[in-house]
Amino acid sequence: MASLKEIKGRIGSVQTTLKTTSAMKMVASAKLHKAQLAIESMLPYDRQLSRIMVSMLSAGGNKYPSPLTLQHDKLERVALVAIASNSSLCGGYNSNMVRKVTAAIREYTDQVKEPVQVYVIGRKMDQAMKKLVGTYNIELIRDYVELGDKPSFQTAQSIARRLTDDYLSGRLDRVELIYSHFKSTATQVPTRDVYLPLTIETDADVKPAQAGYIIEPSPEEVLRQMVPDALQMKVYTVLLDAQAAEHAARTVAMQTATDNGNDLLNELNIAYNKGRQAAITAELLDIVGGSMQ
Repeated sequence: MASLKEIKGRIGSVQTTLKTTSAMKMVASAKLHKAQLAIESMLPYDRQLSRIMVSMLSAGGNKYPSPLTLQHDKLERVALVAIASNSSLCGGYNSNMVRKVTAAIREYTDQVKEPVQVYVIGRKMDQAMKKLVGTYNIELIRDYVELGDKPSFQTAQSIARRLTDDYLSGRLDRVELIYSHFKSTATQVPTRDVYLPLTIETDADVKPAQAGYIIEPSPEEVLRQMVPDALQMKVYTVLLDAQAAEHAARTVAMQTATDNGNDLLNELNIAYNKGRQAAITAELLDIVGGSMQ
């Protein structure tokens, strides 16, 4: 059994750790609130823009096709936008994302001969992907590693333009976004979305864009402006979504750590009190035994 001094030292250590986890939980909770407001404000605009774009592309049997909707004849060059966080202490968030990206890399390296391009976002993803360079045929694009903490529309716009230019020029045949979708504070879902080519499958409630509307200057011109904007907005929305998921995972992880720390602290206090009681009882027995001699 540990001595009273050792137990007291462990109590002090746990109390110090609890202060850290409690503070980190409050900070993560505040960041989550801000990130949640950002993604909840952005999602309706992004979804409505996508619905309008899809309805126009699909109107009249795809009368106004976009080159970004056309699938290439062969699947030879693939890019994955892999998103994780810059820091740890967020539970299984980063490990789940690394597993999701690794599974996609494994799938595509069996299909294509060219190296799979991995656009790395987040230092934790960067560290994990570096370890896979010798194992899989991949090419790391590390220009956006630090974007994990502070998503910006300008950088999202840069990524989207780079990907669409490569797709239009034939340097890429498919692009996927791999990120964690924020469903709730307790649930974050690792997600794979095909970014390019654009799909124009519509839901049953999506009506033709021309119904009741006058489109000027022309549907072709409107789509020429709308499709790049929608793709840029998609990247930005995904970055905000992943950031909210990260803060949610960290909030839950720090809350769990705090709860576990409190349970351990209670156990140590009980052990310390029992030890003290035993020590006092032993001293009393010594005193009583000495007085009887």
